[in-house]
Amino acid sequence: MEFKEKTIKKNFIYNGKILSLRKDDIILPNGAPAVREVIEHSGGSAIYCEKDGKILLVKQFRYPYKEELYEIPAGKLNDGESPEETAIRELEEEGGIKAKRVEKLFDIYPTPAYTNEIIRLYKAVEFIETESCLDEDEFLSNEWIDKCQVKKMIENGQIKDAKTIIAVLSQVK
Repeated sequence: MEFKEKTIKKNFIYNGKILSLRKDDIILPNGAPAVREVIEHSGGSAIYCEKDGKILLVKQFRYPYKEELYEIPAGKLNDGESPEETAIRELEEEGGIKAKRVEKLFDIYPTPAYTNEIIRLYKAVEFIETESCLDEDEFLSNEWIDKCQVKKMIENGQIKDAKTIIAVLSQVK
């Protein structure tokens, strides 16, 4: 049996700056009609950066959770920007680090049940320190934290961000 679902009609409910919301009419593999709610998102990139046994993390307030979270630098893809360019831009904006060379780690689907967002994970391989240049509506701090401490922060639930956990655990053995 094939599990593919067929879209009959895309019904846009909301079109915003960051995301759009649809309520699609579909046909299930068994031929029955159903509805799927989908959040469309342009996707983003995140970048792991390590120096002298320390990992660069940013700490910022995340409104949906009403708490400050530790994360690797990351951001939404801008129009006409490649995922690699996004990762490089975000590392410099949030971390004050200019990547000269990056490696693609992998793509992740953070919430496949209801969004088409893809986050591309990179690793800064060669870089120099510059200055942070945050967007006017962005408030965060950055710090270099020992990778053993970061791993402990993941284990004790202090770091909850999925992209950060995946990137760190793929790089810290």
